[in-house]
Amino acid sequence: MSIINKYLTQEILKLFAVVLALVIGIYVIVDFFEKVDDFLERGVPLTRAILFFLYKIPFIFSQILPVCVLLSVLVVFGLMNKNNEILALKSSGVSVYHLFKPILILGIIFSILLFTLTEVVVPITMAKANVIWLTEVRNEPAVLTRERNIWIRGNRSITHIKFYHSAQKTLMGLTLSHFDPNFKLKRRIDAEKGVFDNGRWILSNVMEQHLEGKYGKSQMKFHETLSEKLDFQPDDLKNVAKKSEEMNYAELKELIRKVEAEGYDATVYKVDLNTKIAFPLVCVIMCMIGTGIALKGKAGEGLPAAVAYGVGIAFLYWIFYSFCVSLGYGEMLPPFVAAWIANIVFLCLGIYTLLGAE
Repeated sequence: MSIINKYLTQEILKLFAVVLALVIGIYVIVDFFEKVDDFLERGVPLTRAILFFLYKIPFIFSQILPVCVLLSVLVVFGLMNKNNEILALKSSGVSVYHLFKPILILGIIFSILLFTLTEVVVPITMAKANVIWLTEVRNEPAVLTRERNIWIRGNRSITHIKFYHSAQKTLMGLTLSHFDPNFKLKRRIDAEKGVFDNGRWILSNVMEQHLEGKYGKSQMKFHETLSEKLDFQPDDLKNVAKKSEEMNYAELKELIRKVEAEGYDATVYKVDLNTKIAFPLVCVIMCMIGTGIALKGKAGEGLPAAVAYGVGIAFLYWIFYSFCVSLGYGEMLPPFVAAWIANIVFLCLGIYTLLGAE
């Protein structure tokens, strides 16, 4: 490794560590003050609250890593610009692509790190953090299974849902069992579909059974639609259903297969599956954009300009990326396109800025 490459690598890694610690610290502090009242109201021990925020750090790290990479590259080159080091290197015949080589290697390493983190660490830690938040703070109904099949225990009732479509607030394959104080079954509802409307669930294709008497004599009724007030609302089901960040690539792919095998729409999960590959590669793209913009800058430009560029680019990317993913969730874009279009657009921007800098 040449002296220039070694110098750039060391400076970027040092600055990356500082920026990462600073951003994570700010994120955790803001999140703490937003949620501390909820922990205090429920009487959750301080150790559990601290554990909750510690469990969230890997997820926070995975979300802000591309921004930290971009800021590190921009600030290092921005300081070199301020000291006229870039001008001196270019005058000595050092090309932009030679300076970009160690940055590209770092971008690839960060992308691999980000993918590994989201595959191995984040699913475990986020699942534990959500358990603390839902059961100890929010006091949500007890969840017996956190997969596609959802079991919820309510007030003398047990509900089983085969599949919940969070985007449409629709549940499929509902079985609701009500029990008397002696825990004997007294009423059962089987519904093909349920849609939430004005505080109640509108069930369709319903079979209702009432069990009465010592021997459980059954009275059966059929309804095309039935309005029922259940123990949970869409937000509860959204929290209960296992989230995409709690699953790795293989688990999410298997979930899609099972959902589609039963005839349900798995578009939301397909979008999330594609983002698990697309999002980590943003580290390489941010390195490319950061290098191109910084090396194209005028001599004398320093830290303020670099930070402004970094925040602006990160903001534009995140807005555009989130917008495209939302279009994918709404089935307005194919899942692959929704996950990758932001990367493609900003990759073109990165190539353009590098060519302009040279």
